[in-house]
Amino acid sequence: MKKNPYQGKFIVIEGIDGCGKSTQTGLLLDCLQHVHHRKAHGTSEPTASLIGGIIRSQIAEDWKSSNECLQLLFSADRLYHLEKEVIPLLKKGVAVISDRYFFSTLAYGAATMGETDWLLRINDKIILPDIVFLLKISAKTGIERIHANRHGIKLFEKEKIVEKVARNYKQLAKQFRNITVIVDGEQTIEKVAKEIQNILVKRNLL
Repeated sequence: MKKNPYQGKFIVIEGIDGCGKSTQTGLLLDCLQHVHHRKAHGTSEPTASLIGGIIRSQIAEDWKSSNECLQLLFSADRLYHLEKEVIPLLKKGVAVISDRYFFSTLAYGAATMGETDWLLRINDKIILPDIVFLLKISAKTGIERIHANRHGIKLFEKEKIVEKVARNYKQLAKQFRNITVIVDGEQTIEKVAKEIQNILVKRNLL
């Protein structure tokens, strides 16, 4: 993995399901565009590509493959995402905010496979974000939010797995501490958004 060499800033929001990633991605995008008048683009993984559709179909349990196959699909989708969407925008100086990135592969993949070293190797060619905001909530809170807002529980959203994923995210925050900021995701939506914005200002990423 290498540092982002491009003019645009690459910002990632991560965390277990139910932590508020999508909400905060949207709020930050709006803030960058309309408050700071910056060129910014919001995106997410899995992508809307063919590979991303295959991944979402498996997560919805429409079909099943091995965990290894699924993680290879995630990595292929990520490389496609970078090549076709993220890097071209970064080269133009556009700030890119992604709802999920490689932390998700490592946190969720390790929870089901335990193959952290292999997962790192298959993501070796990606670029690192300038900053990763890890929205920290308990597994219990995540499951409660999922039950309240979605119909049913998907492949990765069973409580025991979510607990493992939360622990994996905590370890990743230590491993990548130079780019990771932990934010209390159990605060109000407004407080989380404000904290993210303040950190970006302090780090000269806005």
